[in-house]
Amino acid sequence: MYQQQWPQETFQQHTETNVHLHANTQSPFSHAHCNVPFHTVWPVSSGSLRKDRERTREDLHILSQSPHDDRCSNRLGVPQHSECCDVQKKIYHRNLTRVHSSPGTFNRSLIFVCVGLVFDYQMLKHECDFKDTSFDPGYAGRIMSVWSRLQECGFRNLCKLVKGRPATFEELLSVHSEQLIHSYAGFSERTSSIPYKSQTDHDMVLNNSCSAAILKMSVGSVIELAFRVSIVLSPIATDGSSIFNSVAIAAKQLQERLKVTKILIVDWDVHHGNGTEEIFYTDPSVLYISLHRYDNGSFFLGNGQPTRVGSDRGKGYNVNVAWSGGLNPPMGDAEYLAAFRTVVMPIAHEFSPDVVLVSAGFDAAEGHPEALSGYRVSANCFGFLTRKLMELAEGRVVLVLEGGYNLTSLCDALQACVSALMGNEVCPLDEEELVRKPCINAVESLKTVLHVQSENRSVSVVHVCCLWSF
Repeated sequence: MYQQQWPQETFQQHTETNVHLHANTQSPFSHAHCNVPFHTVWPVSSGSLRKDRERTREDLHILSQSPHDDRCSNRLGVPQHSECCDVQKKIYHRNLTRVHSSPGTFNRSLIFVCVGLVFDYQMLKHECDFKDTSFDPGYAGRIMSVWSRLQECGFRNLCKLVKGRPATFEELLSVHSEQLIHSYAGFSERTSSIPYKSQTDHDMVLNNSCSAAILKMSVGSVIELAFRVSIVLSPIATDGSSIFNSVAIAAKQLQERLKVTKILIVDWDVHHGNGTEEIFYTDPSVLYISLHRYDNGSFFLGNGQPTRVGSDRGKGYNVNVAWSGGLNPPMGDAEYLAAFRTVVMPIAHEFSPDVVLVSAGFDAAEGHPEALSGYRVSANCFGFLTRKLMELAEGRVVLVLEGGYNLTSLCDALQACVSALMGNEVCPLDEEELVRKPCINAVESLKTVLHVQSENRSVSVVHVCCLWSF
């Protein structure tokens, strides 16, 4: 049983009986499923709420601490108020007003799920030189905006605040080369700037002494919460603009240290996760499903072809939902719902994962320019997709913030996802999107995916017929 493999501290704070959110659909070729109580679900009562408030006060105290503060004898000192103010002034953060399309502030919970959040003020000190900070995945304003939104809607105090930690050299080495690790995670504090050629049209420069520590903190935080199954606010995206692939490293650690045998990675960032695909391309224990803009190879780097299905023992465990057809019309809720209904969920249920990791990039959300995405997926749709993924792995879902640079749509989408993880009622989608048929370009893209995948699994053949009704 996996229960004996999980760190003891994962279960010390939760002694109630575990309640399964949904039953898994067993794959005909899967291993026997093992129940691993990552988190506990319990009804809301006045007593539990009182205890939760007490824990919240303790968590807020822990949150304000930083393990890298040398001024304190125990290295767990509280940052000075002036420090926080300086950081906030530096990023010119402003509170973002919700618009009509924003998710509601709070819906009555159907169940209370222990959702974890990790945040460290050190993350706000990260700097990258981009001519246009709107394309900067490490821009501290994104993190502060999201954190403020979660506080504004009341979710932050209802979640478990988990202290992040730096990733070790060995953890980074499980995915990346020694040269890359020494270059970006081990450079001296005397180094003023280190150039990094990103895989976008923008060059990135890590230009302060905090960047190396923050890169390690970002990866370590994902690993820490992957062991607890929660959501991560990470300052570095793990797409083409990243240095260390946090999601891939977390998956490797789950495999090596906790002996998790089946991991599903869903990547809905509008840019294809070529690094994650390559790392697990021959691994049958990791199913990678990416939904991304492809346009027959003319968008971004031109990778993520639907014909890339894995190789050797990993054949059939790589699924690329590669949208083609440009922005005429742009993909929206109807297209993503169709993809989940006909491709993502049937294949995921067949695989029957033990854990679900989500590369949660929100650059497909409405409000992004055409050059970056141009898609129009609503915030509520992302919340609905999150709820669908909670049908898998008994609700053990980890969201890792990646792309998304329109601050309002980013905050709206992440708020909807956190709300779904907490067990709240999902806000209804727009009625027009619910009745709209997916565009012909999306239907053709999905038919291509299902045709390719049908050679590796019988479940896909059934769903090809569903698309002919659109």
